[in-house]
Amino acid sequence: MHGLQPLIAFAETAKQGGFAAASRELGTAPSTLAKAVGRLEASLGVKLFHRTTRQVGLTPDGERLFRRCQRVLAELEDLQADAAGTRAAPAGTLKVDVPIVYGKRYVVPRLAALARRHPGLQLDVRLNDGYVDLVRDGIDLALRVGALADSSLVARRIDAQGMALCASPAYLAEHGTPRRIADLDRHVAVLFRMPTSGRNRPWQLRRRGEAIEIDPRSRARVNDGEGLIAALCSGLGLGQIPDYMVADELRDGRLVEVLKGSRPEATPISLVWPSGRLLPARVRVAIDALASIGSERG
Repeated sequence: MHGLQPLIAFAETAKQGGFAAASRELGTAPSTLAKAVGRLEASLGVKLFHRTTRQVGLTPDGERLFRRCQRVLAELEDLQADAAGTRAAPAGTLKVDVPIVYGKRYVVPRLAALARRHPGLQLDVRLNDGYVDLVRDGIDLALRVGALADSSLVARRIDAQGMALCASPAYLAEHGTPRRIADLDRHVAVLFRMPTSGRNRPWQLRRRGEAIEIDPRSRARVNDGEGLIAALCSGLGLGQIPDYMVADELRDGRLVEVLKGSRPEATPISLVWPSGRLLPARVRVAIDALASIGSERG
């Protein structure tokens, strides 16, 4: 192998899914990248990519190398920043992955303010309700809701998500206001379809201090949080939605929360980032900027 160039060619090709896209990012001819990857495969004695005429896909050996390669290259970038004396000044591209509505309302405004304070900082914000692999996708920082299963990530809790069961005043005037969980059987539901599984998200409640789940009779389902709010405000039925998403609607009376005493326990909202690497200045300042969301929002 000749230096880091074959590793850089491999990592960018894996990230972009093909030599042509990687060549645009690196400013190198696709054939040059393909030859570099070929030399890397020959030196390691393994096949790193499944190649087709349109794209390349990682082999199991390639997946393992890519994960380790991402970490090594990130460390190298940080060491170069140290050597150049630029660590104190956040710079470079900050890649952040956050849920769509929470990201729009709370994360993007804070990152925009951060970018205004640090002219050398560039933002790559990915609004996404699905699960991403931080290492594979080259993400610096992500926001996760709920329990964290990935032990390879460092986490910092910044907020909590409560779930509110809501309906419009017009719907409640026509169908009545449920006073007990058992009353929900007489109502119709607007459900949220989870983007990761395509399944309906059950309603989560607490009865006599114990957590329960209900799969209600559904009138409609929506796979977007803001779409769910619009359906509820239109009087389509009852729906359960994160409280931060409907704070304005509850405050101005477009929606009414029912069975508030049966709310489930709030779930944590955490910032996560890959472990085992130095944190660039751009990531450190972003963590500091986002850590106060819960206290300021509450």
